[in-house]
Amino acid sequence: MAETRKIRKVLKSKPTIEGAGVHLRRAFGFSEVPMFDPFLMLDDFRSDNPSHYLRGFPWHPHRGIETITYVIDGSVEHGDSMGNKGVIGAGDLQWMTAGSGIIHQEMPKGDQSGLMGGFQLWANLPAARKMMAPRYREVKSPQIPEVALRNGVRIRVICGKADDVEGPVRDIVTEPEYIDVSLPPDTEFVHRTSRGHTVLAYVIRGKGYFCKEKNPFTYEVAGENYFDMQRDPFVGNGGLVLFGDGDEVMAVTEKDAVRFLLISGKPIGEPVAWYGPIVMNTQEELRIAFEEYHNGTFIK
Repeated sequence: MAETRKIRKVLKSKPTIEGAGVHLRRAFGFSEVPMFDPFLMLDDFRSDNPSHYLRGFPWHPHRGIETITYVIDGSVEHGDSMGNKGVIGAGDLQWMTAGSGIIHQEMPKGDQSGLMGGFQLWANLPAARKMMAPRYREVKSPQIPEVALRNGVRIRVICGKADDVEGPVRDIVTEPEYIDVSLPPDTEFVHRTSRGHTVLAYVIRGKGYFCKEKNPFTYEVAGENYFDMQRDPFVGNGGLVLFGDGDEVMAVTEKDAVRFLLISGKPIGEPVAWYGPIVMNTQEELRIAFEEYHNGTFIK
């Protein structure tokens, strides 16, 4: 009998500023390593205030990781040291493997009403692949299959499988799954997961609950501050659920619909040495990376 994953922890995304002054909310990051292994960070850069995102993320280096950018509103102009450049718009995805080193820029643009919406996930690379050749994949919205289940659930399959439909991003080192799930009110959704993999859900609209017990006191809640003790079985917009191990996850709605990103991957289980946009295994490797960046030998 399949074991349903229980909630291990619930976090609330927290405001921060990155790049040249982009206001965003961080669902998890440096302080949560290695809890989310193989994932390092998830940023939510949704905003309807252009002054909060137009300065963007000018040219900067990456090494040792993959960055996955998923846009739901507006667009992001990009360019990199491999010569890739273009625009990803609503529903599009950019999966960039930095590997041995890449320098790129990302400049968000709002839609006609000034609305910008997207998410960037950082996935770590194992030591054996840290210095692999960089690669870039741009996936346009029509290339992402959408599954419609009988109960009204809709799933965009970016990577991995849902209802035997496979997403367009394949052959990734940490065997990730990345799906965008929308549930109507009064609906239950169950999705198979690989045992031993890290699994998380990030709510981007509405609210739902993600455990059979419907008991908010069975897991740890991390809020904005030490006094944020409100407990609620429902997880709403900007809330992140980290699951314990098991064979499947469940999500249930009552009177409200919910939309969430469901992400999973195989843990790497290696030391993490992280400074800024570069993630290696040792401090010496970090030192070498920044030395190469400053003396012009970073790009291999």
